[in-house]
Amino acid sequence: MGLSERFWYHKYWLPPGATWEDMKDSADIHYPQPQDLLLCIPGALLLIVVRCIFERTVALPLGRRLGVSDKLRPKVQPNATLEGFYVLLGRTPKEGDLVSLAKQSDLPVKKVETWFRHRRAQDRPRLMKKFCEASWRFTFYFTSFFSGLALLYDKPWFWDHTVCWLRFPQQPLLPSLGWFYLLELSFYCSLVATLPFDVKRKDFKEQIIHHIATITLIFVSYCANLVRFGMIVMLVHDASDYILELAKMLHYMKRKRVCEAVFIVFAVVFIISRLVLFPLITYYYFVTKFELFLISCVINTFLMILQLLHIFWSYLIIQMIFSVILHGAKRKDARSETEESDRSEPEDQAKNKE
Repeated sequence: MGLSERFWYHKYWLPPGATWEDMKDSADIHYPQPQDLLLCIPGALLLIVVRCIFERTVALPLGRRLGVSDKLRPKVQPNATLEGFYVLLGRTPKEGDLVSLAKQSDLPVKKVETWFRHRRAQDRPRLMKKFCEASWRFTFYFTSFFSGLALLYDKPWFWDHTVCWLRFPQQPLLPSLGWFYLLELSFYCSLVATLPFDVKRKDFKEQIIHHIATITLIFVSYCANLVRFGMIVMLVHDASDYILELAKMLHYMKRKRVCEAVFIVFAVVFIISRLVLFPLITYYYFVTKFELFLISCVINTFLMILQLLHIFWSYLIIQMIFSVILHGAKRKDARSETEESDRSEPEDQAKNKE
């Protein structure tokens, strides 16, 4: 048995008693085929192009009309010594480093501190960039959620988990569901591709884990013809994402009260969908339906990873509600929108003294 045959061995991918012969295409019946997912590569590239066009022609003019503007930032005088330290050793030099750099640059320590403060300000992501990113994600998540809802609301297996697996794996793939799967996979691949260029957020590592887990689940569930279950899981995930992006947009527009109201709605929807519906759906639609086999174990593992991320993000959301909205603390962007590069200057100065 060759490497490819071993990888696609039916006992790994399908429940006991099922084989790939059960999923052979015919003239009028189509089943998921792994090669279909290769279209996600041009699909991701196309979405990146569409995003660039959208941000330039729609989000940017919209942000300007809604009053989103970038603050003027002080220019930094060129200084090779200070720039070298900034790039190679760190953005916030300690007190001893400041004294040494001041001697090397023949500048007062205060001017060196000011140079680093202004240099950090230059690297912070601009408000309009954040607004454009949030606008694109809002548009996609909103379209994705309501399109998915329209595709599933009349399907009996969407409402009744006992119907979801009738005749599995001999469940023909509806073209609309196949294209929806491909769109979601392409979108998450495009997010991974643009991560180095997007605003770097405090939960950057968690975002990478989330995207990898999501891409893996989409790929595996499609190949094993777990499309019905996968559609339900994706719909549950998309239920809250567009509300978060709307809250971010309102935050950048300085609509404080409306932003707080929308964020609370997001928090309620997120916690219900991710901490209540998601584990219930996973248990009743999947865990109780199969004897253990390799791919079911893989899927359960990645679903558990997602659930741990949901718990982590729920903690951040609840923390923000209490600290910002209820107690009036200094506002930061919701959940993952608290960028490391957006530290306040008092925080930077405190780091200098460590």
